[in-house]
Order: sequence, then C-alpha cells, then structure tokens
Amino acid sequence: MTAPSDPTLSQTSALRGHACIQDYLRQLDASPGVYRMLNEKSEVLYVGKARNLRARVSNYARASGHSGRIARMISETASMMFLTTRTETEALLLEQNLIKQLKPRYNVLLRDDKSFPYILLPKDHAYPQLRKHRGRRAVKGSYFGPFASAGAVNRTLNQLQRVFLLRNCTDSVFNARTRPCLLYQIKRCSAPCVGYVSEADYADLVADAERFLSGKSTKIQAQLAEDMAKASESMEFERAAALRDRIRALTNVQQSQGINPRTVTEADVISVHLEKGQACVQVFFIRANQSWGNRDFYPATGAGAEEPEILEAFLGQFYDGKEPPRLVLTSHQIDNPDLMAALLAERAGRKVAIACPKRGEKAELVENALRNAREALAMRMASSAAQGRLLDGLAEAFGLEGPPKRVEVYDNSHIQGTDAVGAMIVAGPDGFIKSQYRKFNIRGDGLTPGDDFGMMKEVLTRRFERLLKEDPDREAEMWPDLLLIDGGAGQVSAVAGIMADLGVDDIPVVGVAKGVDRDAGKEEFHRPGTRPFALRHNDPVLYFVQRLRDEAHRFAIGTHRAKRAKSVSASPLDDIPGVGAGRKRALLAHFGSAKAVARAGLGDLQAVDGISAALAQVIHDHLNAR
Repeated sequence: MTAPSDPTLSQTSALRGHACIQDYLRQLDASPGVYRMLNEKSEVLYVGKARNLRARVSNYARASGHSGRIARMISETASMMFLTTRTETEALLLEQNLIKQLKPRYNVLLRDDKSFPYILLPKDHAYPQLRKHRGRRAVKGSYFGPFASAGAVNRTLNQLQRVFLLRNCTDSVFNARTRPCLLYQIKRCSAPCVGYVSEADYADLVADAERFLSGKSTKIQAQLAEDMAKASESMEFERAAALRDRIRALTNVQQSQGINPRTVTEADVISVHLEKGQACVQVFFIRANQSWGNRDFYPATGAGAEEPEILEAFLGQFYDGKEPPRLVLTSHQIDNPDLMAALLAERAGRKVAIACPKRGEKAELVENALRNAREALAMRMASSAAQGRLLDGLAEAFGLEGPPKRVEVYDNSHIQGTDAVGAMIVAGPDGFIKSQYRKFNIRGDGLTPGDDFGMMKEVLTRRFERLLKEDPDREAEMWPDLLLIDGGAGQVSAVAGIMADLGVDDIPVVGVAKGVDRDAGKEEFHRPGTRPFALRHNDPVLYFVQRLRDEAHRFAIGTHRAKRAKSVSASPLDDIPGVGAGRKRALLAHFGSAKAVARAGLGDLQAVDGISAALAQVIHDHLNAR
C-alpha cells in the first residue's frame, strides 16, 4: 500500500460539511484507497473505501441528494484523512481493519466476534477421541465445522456417540481405565480402553464417523444394513442386534435435523431484517448437506444504514479470522459482491461465491433464515422494551436522575478467606452484557482472611482506579450509572467511603440486603445517608433487582469454584523454570507423583526423557530448597 505525503491534510480545519469535503477534492486523484471522515474533535465518524477516491469523495461534496444518515455525517465532518492502495481489494481489507480498530459511529459494527466450535478427530492416537475444539488448529487431525454454538456441537457429539461408539474421554482417563465406564454400559462407547474393540475395527468406526460428518450418511446406513443381514445369516444375532441399534440411532439423527438441503453441500446462509433502526443478522451453517446450527447477531447499524450496506459490512467483519465456506447465500444483493468474494477468497485460499438466490432450494434456505431474523428481532425489541420499563422503575425506586444505561453489580466469594474472588456483572437496556463481566483475584495484601469489607475495597479500588486512568473525563460508556452491592448498611457505608476516597462519589450506590428471616422477597435496600426501605412484594422492579443480585452471585460462585479447582490440582512442578506441560507429564509418568519427583536424585531425574543434566539440577534445587 502507498500513502500520500500528507494523509491527514488540514489547512481546511475552519471549514465544515460540504465545503470542507469540497476543499479536499483538488488533493485527490483516481487512485483506489480508504478515506476517513472526522469531526471537530478529531473523532473518526466514518471509514469508507473507494475504487476512485476523487469520484467517491465528490459525491459527499454535493449539497443535496443524501439520505438523512449521510447528511448528518457530512454536517459533522470537519476534516478527512486518506490512504491510497494498489487495488480495490486492498482498500476493502484496509477499510475492515480500520473499522475494527476505530469503531466509527456511522459504520456498521459487528459486536460479537467470538470463535466458533468445531468437532475434532485427532490423528495422533490409535484410538482417537471425538471432541469439541475451539481456537487454533494445532492438533493434527480432521476438523468439522463450524458449528453455531457449543450446544450444537454437544448435541452432534451425543448423536455420534450413539451411532459410532467412539470414546470421548481424555487420554489420561483412557490410559488409567481397568474396566469399561458407564458409556459402554449404555451403548455409547465401544470400550477401546480395555480392549473390547480391536484397533482395526475402531479405525472402521472412525472412518464411518468421518464419512457421516462429510455428508455420506446414506452410504453408511446401506453398509450397516448389509452387515446386519450378513450377521443374521451367520447366526451372529448379538452382532446383528448391535448393528440394528446403530441403524436406528442413525435414522433418529437424520430425523432430528431440521434442515437437510439436498442441493447445498457447504454454505453459510445470511439474512438480515431491519426494523426501527435495529438489525438482526441470522447465520445458518450448512456443512455436508446438514444444518449445523444458527446464530443471530445484532450489529450497530451505523446510525441508519440499509440492508445491503449492513450485509456487506457484516461479511467483511464476520469472516475476519474465520474461514469462509465455498458459498455464501444472502437475503439482499450487496453493492460489491465480486469485490467481497475476492476478499473472502483471499482469506480462504480458494474460490468463494456470494449469491442472492431468488428461487429454488437456496431461496428457501434464505427465506427460512430471514424468518428467523425477523422473529429474533421482534423478541429482542419486546425484551428491550420490557427492560426499558424495568430500568425506568429502578430509577424511580432509587431516586436516580434517569434510567441507568449501565448497572454494575458486585459480589465476593470465598471459603473462610481462601481462593477469594470478586465478581462484577453488568446490565443495561439490552439485558446482561456478559462481555463486560469481570473477575478479580483477591490479592489480599494485609487482609484478614474472610474480610468482606476489605475484599470489596480492593475490587472497587482496582476497578475505578483503572477507569480513572483510562478515561479521566468520563466520556466512554464504561462508567456505571448505578452500583448494586450485595450487603446492608455496613457494606454501603464502606463502599461510599471508598468511592469518596477515589473521587467518584457521585455514582449512586445501593445495597441489597436480605430482610426478615433472609427470605427472598423481603429484601431491604440501603443508600448512604437514608433509612432502609423495601419494595412491594410483587413489584417487577424487586424481581429485577433479585435477578441482578442472583446473576452476580452465580458468576462469583462459578469464578471461585474454578479458582479452587485449579488450586486443588496445582502441583509443585508448576513453578519450576523450564518445566512445561510436556516435561511435567513425563516426570509424573516416570515417578508417579510430585513427591516422588522431589525425592529423586539427579541421576534418576536425568533418566526421564527430555530432562538434561542442567534441567535436572534446576528441578532438584527447586524442589529441595529450604
């Protein structure tokens, strides 16, 4: 890519709107590239690409003919920035990177960028484990996916267990078994751990599972039926019955799948529904002629973008870091399908087609996704309206200036001070914002074990000191409008003192304490300097606060349990420099326990594969330090 000598321009800083944009035209030529529109605070309003920068920017210089959204954007523009590229595809790629980095107000933004799960059949074991996989493909094996959710993977794994009897236990469990587990008893595993199936027969089961996940289930069913007939003729009735059960399980799998397109082997079906400025994008994953689930997304619409622009922006951002399928079916024709297909092909390393079908099975798939998008958006809008009423009620009940846009709820969890954690959950107009949840490992410097006040002080101090450092002017949306604390007058008083010390005592704090007999429904609410009060037993706001508190408690308990489980499984070998997971496994396999490793001499340590003389000395010194 190349850039002009002065990409930021700005002898035009006194101009605004059309006049500002017009003043840039004489600096531009017909090169492809990316432009940024900025307001008077130098905040990026919009990032766009162009095949011809001069022609594209000249459209904004016109005084009329713009949609309301574009007209507002132009009126706010005080300066522009430009970067030229060699090709329009490069411009599209740069545009997507800048949108992801800068998150401009007038661009369509995809908020959810989580990875999708796959099913993995590894190739590094004689009896491969069928398992769920996320992240980098570091393990050698066959990957099938993506699936829309962990639930979709778990359902498929459950079905595959019934049909193909493949193990799902870890290698350590597999190696330690001396008798078959419950899965064998309920006919969901062939018990390779204890030799109930030969390596060759297990390999046949693996091959059948791979064929099924590749869309060849009818061939498998025909082969199973033929084998069952042969077993019956040979009077091998027990084997025939087992094959019959596998055929029934496979039939049930086929019947339980809602969508099984005949003519579409591999595709993502993407439909968008737009209503009242809100959009829902529904994505269905079709692989091996089977539906592997769907997921809905709610991108920010860039202050009023239409369906084609939303879809095009969604495609560019959705497939950033995800492998595109060979075919993408869309509900609306995007403006630059060839350009987007070229970008996706570059990311996939093979051809990718984008189509907007009007008839046939592909059109039916798109219509089904569109119907789901419409229904999901209606449910979300209804939920948002109800959530808005609850936030209005919260403001009235607690005397707030207006309905809070961000409510933060804090809780601690520990067992007599051990494995202490703090938890923060966040709720707003769209419900719980789980991407904003935070956990705090209590460091406890100078704390008495079990000191809940001290723990809360540490959590809030760390939380707000960071906020003050990152956004001292409170311009971001990360500042809460209300803090809910699980506790009574003492906790609220302590929190108020902490907030005052930090200089953020203008944020309302409310303590939620169990009332008489600690019964739910009799909660008392505490605010600094006021008498405690209660809400009506059937007040929806009371139920709302209970849900918030219970969610914080659930998150805190889950975080504490995870930390406790990790500490229980901790080993003295974990902290030895140069001993990673592989060498740790080798040491434990050789000696049997960490205590035996500590008792071992230098010569014994060097006998372990991968342990040099120098590393043996390090291990010995670390474990025998006084």
